[in-house]
Amino acid sequence: MDDMHKIRQEIDELNFEILRLLNERAARVEKIGMIKREKGLKTYDPARESDMLARLLAENKGPFPSSAVKKLFKEIFSASRDLMEEEWRETLVVSRKHKSEDTLVALGDQVVIGGERPVIIAGPCSVESFEQMERICEGLIPLGIKVIRGGAYKPRTSPYSFQGLGADGLAIFAEIKKKYGLKVVTEVLDCRDIEAVSEVADVLQIGARNMYNYELLKEVGRQKKPVLLKRSFSATIEELILAAEYVMSRGNSSIILCERGIRTFERWTRNTLDISAIPLLARESHLPVIVDVSHATGRRDILLPVAKAALAAGAKGIMVEVHYNPDVALSDNEQQLDLEQFSTFFEGLGVKR
Repeated sequence: MDDMHKIRQEIDELNFEILRLLNERAARVEKIGMIKREKGLKTYDPARESDMLARLLAENKGPFPSSAVKKLFKEIFSASRDLMEEEWRETLVVSRKHKSEDTLVALGDQVVIGGERPVIIAGPCSVESFEQMERICEGLIPLGIKVIRGGAYKPRTSPYSFQGLGADGLAIFAEIKKKYGLKVVTEVLDCRDIEAVSEVADVLQIGARNMYNYELLKEVGRQKKPVLLKRSFSATIEELILAAEYVMSRGNSSIILCERGIRTFERWTRNTLDISAIPLLARESHLPVIVDVSHATGRRDILLPVAKAALAAGAKGIMVEVHYNPDVALSDNEQQLDLEQFSTFFEGLGVKR
């Protein structure tokens, strides 16, 4: 028993020594990660890891078999990569570690995105005419809607599809804003249009197709207008966070993240709403997250349960497309609600007016 007790004590001491060495190694990993980021290099080097494993296996004299040694060191390497990744995330200004409290994006005195009360942003896919926008506003305002959306400039997959009214669409928005006092969310596609769009819009929207347009992100980051940043249909959560970092790194901290569904093999919906992205973004970032249920689903019949699920997951607002007569809409007519359907949708959400 004395010999066994002694050996156990030696094993315990070795465990603590291994722990000390692992943490000593981790401290050096953090330093390497910092140097690589400063030089713009990738933190993960698979060739070096493979070479190191081969050298370790060549030096292995047992009693651990090579398979066990390989498994153990792969875990160490993996933990080291996670450590570098976590340390890197903490340096981002959009990170929850950088700012613990939630960011609130105020649109004037009456609308705050990121607070306890969810904000509903509603309106057509495209601005088509003053009469169209007027009829929609007259259906939205009695419900207490204060923020209207709509595209003056429309990025379309086909060059022959309706591209929006452009400057004329902005002029219509300016008249609607003056008449009804609504806050306006509209998309900016090009750095050259930022000034004109900013004169009318209360929120500059960066659409899914432009999430990777880094020059545009940097330019709206220099503006004083809030930015609504949509996740691209092929973007990871990390890429969305980094896109927001581009905006905030230029001085604009009023950013709203928007989950609008990602592209998968599913065909029953236009995209696949990533519900998990909502709490994950809230965990990693202090920026408010809203959900565009219209682009996520592409169909009217399931908008309400999907919107409820989004709010239950922590979304701070819902964006939904509404038209007075979707059948005659010039774009995305199959996913827009008419005014009666929107009224039912709004009441079903149970959001206070």
